[in-house]
Amino acid sequence: MTIRVIIVDDQAMVRAGFAALLSAQSDIDVVGEAADGRQGVEVSRHQHPDVVLMDVRMPEMDGLAAARELLSPPVGVVHRPKVLMLTTFDVDDYVYEALRAGASGFLLKDAPPADLIAAVRVVAAGDALLAPSVTRRLIADFAAQRPSVVTRGKQALRLNGLTPRESEVLELIARGLSNQEIAERLVLAEQTVKTHIGRVLAKLDLRDRAQAVIFAYESGLVTPGDAGT
Repeated sequence: MTIRVIIVDDQAMVRAGFAALLSAQSDIDVVGEAADGRQGVEVSRHQHPDVVLMDVRMPEMDGLAAARELLSPPVGVVHRPKVLMLTTFDVDDYVYEALRAGASGFLLKDAPPADLIAAVRVVAAGDALLAPSVTRRLIADFAAQRPSVVTRGKQALRLNGLTPRESEVLELIARGLSNQEIAERLVLAEQTVKTHIGRVLAKLDLRDRAQAVIFAYESGLVTPGDAGT
């Protein structure tokens, strides 16, 4: 199946470069481009892409606001693409908020071409792109600053709905372990781990692993500094 992608970035050269790179792949089709967040939302509504590559800082409407519109569409709009944030900086307030809103991950603009291609495929497949050390550090840094005591208390209460095993799996996700690594750590079949993850996401009403990692920090299940790199 061909992955439909749109590229939203205010720099024409960036859009052209990414479009040429992705269009050269047999399983990826670039179906649209936009120079700002507002246009990006409009193009997405029309083209129904699988993945939106979204720059963080743009005129008219920035990438965060556009991601929120795409991931929490108004009543009557059914399509919700996967959103992959593009940023020049690896620690970015906007990126963190986009991950909270449901973006599937972020990628540095100067990442190797192979990483961009792989990221599109990973996100299209329904997995969150958690560049191991960078994304976890970003989430840890901002989660430590953001939640109030009230917010943390509410999030912690939601943890009560998880079984001990599900809480353990959530903690290992937040520590950056892959499904295979979690299976090895807990001596479980990888499919069993996937089942546990699915239940965690459903019980906590989370979209993917990125939101699960943020929740683990904001609830206090994992604290900055103890999740490794």
